[in-house]
Amino acid sequence: MTHKPLRDQVIVITGASSGIGLATARMAARRGARVVLAARSGDVLSRVADELGARAVFLKADVGRREDVQAVADTAIDVFGGFDTWVNVAGLTVYGPLREITQEDHERLIKTNFWGTVNGSLVAVEHLRRRGGALINVGSIASDLAFPFQGLYAASKHAVKGFTDTLRMELIAEGAPVSVTLVKPASIDTPLPSRARNYMDCEPTLPPPIYPPKEVAHAILYAAVHPQRDIFVGGGGKLFVMGKEFAPGAYDELAPAIIALQKRARPPESPEGALHEPRGAGRERGEAPIYVQRTSAYTRASLHPLATASVAAGLAAMAAVMLSRRSRGRNWL
Repeated sequence: MTHKPLRDQVIVITGASSGIGLATARMAARRGARVVLAARSGDVLSRVADELGARAVFLKADVGRREDVQAVADTAIDVFGGFDTWVNVAGLTVYGPLREITQEDHERLIKTNFWGTVNGSLVAVEHLRRRGGALINVGSIASDLAFPFQGLYAASKHAVKGFTDTLRMELIAEGAPVSVTLVKPASIDTPLPSRARNYMDCEPTLPPPIYPPKEVAHAILYAAVHPQRDIFVGGGGKLFVMGKEFAPGAYDELAPAIIALQKRARPPESPEGALHEPRGAGRERGEAPIYVQRTSAYTRASLHPLATASVAAGLAAMAAVMLSRRSRGRNWL
């Protein structure tokens, strides 16, 4: 399956008002694509569309509402005659123990992260199965890993993976000319922690290593032209996933350390976050308190087939060494 060059594509991006979505929109426009931007923050999208010029159009939308998502697709068709790639990025998180989080907050997170992806995917595929193109869903390494104190986020990303894999298989069975990619970023320096609903007594952060949002944008736009099944963004995240698969019991024992790595040594600034109301949009980058990697050598290499096998072998060896040292003297499995 081949897709159009990026400069000839129309790309729909949900969650385009901040973080990965905003970085992807800007990168796509710089590379010549026309972009359709969707998010709850209409004022921010208006400024971004003005910045990008005539190649951009926007629509305020809540991806948890199927009718809003359909309106985004209709806008792309009305303005540009259709779309070639649809990218589901919109997502939020909640920090805190599962037992303390309200049912309302649980449901809102699932509505955005899971149902937003389902709505976007099903609406997009109805258009793409007729003309061909790419569906790209942004999951997370939390699609494969559990994260204590971000339990519902991890659950939603596990669900996104299950849905995406199933949809891909059904499209293959019917012979539809649609590629389906799941992008799984590690920790990315976006405003996600500052926009999270926070039940902790301190400001949240992301566990290291942390990568810039442009790395995810690069992976997304690569998949828009060169179909991929899965893309991990960040070798550190890939290493954690491989380690967990190799020794799940050892990974479970890391729970106290994982919780500690998600806490900053300062009080919470905006614990309500943007879960129920759009707040704090308009920025690509967050405020990571530690060093942010400039790029991901693993991800760049994995997008080139000749390098993929050697990179995977190297990561497997590293994971085996690390876990054998950690589990020496104990039977973790």
